[in-house]
Amino acid sequence: MDDAQGYQEGYDHDSVLQKQEWIKTQDMLKSKLILEDEFAWSLPSVGSGSDEHERCKLKYIGGTDISFLKEDPATACAAVVVLNADTLEVVHEEFNVVRLQVPYIPGFLAFREAPVLLGLLEKVKINAPHFYPQLLMVDGNGLLHPRGFGLACHLGVLADVPTIGVGKNLHHVDGLNQSEVRRLLESKENCNKELILLTGQSGTKWGTAMRSCPGSLKPIYISVGHRISLDSAMVIVKSCCKYRVPEPTRQADIRSKAFLQKLQKPRQ
Repeated sequence: MDDAQGYQEGYDHDSVLQKQEWIKTQDMLKSKLILEDEFAWSLPSVGSGSDEHERCKLKYIGGTDISFLKEDPATACAAVVVLNADTLEVVHEEFNVVRLQVPYIPGFLAFREAPVLLGLLEKVKINAPHFYPQLLMVDGNGLLHPRGFGLACHLGVLADVPTIGVGKNLHHVDGLNQSEVRRLLESKENCNKELILLTGQSGTKWGTAMRSCPGSLKPIYISVGHRISLDSAMVIVKSCCKYRVPEPTRQADIRSKAFLQKLQKPRQ
């Protein structure tokens, strides 16, 4: 065995052990997952107009995203933005430019991204506690995940905040794949529907494909993260959409990229 082969086998062994540890952590956190509504505020479509009800309305929605340098994919800007739920205007934002030490491994995105996002939520709590989000929209999946515990679930359990996963790409799970979802979108009974339930072969309701305009074949994928039901998640995401992607994650994406560009300008 040459040195290169020995190194590769050692790396593969370490990688297997790391994944096993991550799966144990996911299983432990998953035991705390709540897949139904557990919050004190009312949904955007609900309201009596009374002062008492106004105090209970959903006021602040957070959005998370992480953007990467093209020249150096390990360097990233993480963003948490907070939007007014009525106007969808950004009322607060926090950024952190980091070098991510954990590589991207499908199914384990949370171990790469959750720590830095949790740090930003703590910054919001310190710098602007009155704007701390009552709900988080996460650029990534929740229940729609090979082990039913994506980034939105992971972040929601650790931060103890209601979360919704909003993915642009589909995780292949329980018989659901890109071609199957395309078939659902193109079917006669669904062609004009805005929301299409994603039910796996097991009968599990993993989430919903939502398209911003009739006939579109580029939906976003909504799934429960933590402390919210799928029905409530769909109502909230719909209320936040001006374009294909809901404003909380869209603004987090736009602003994290802009923050990185500002940092690059002095070097150019």
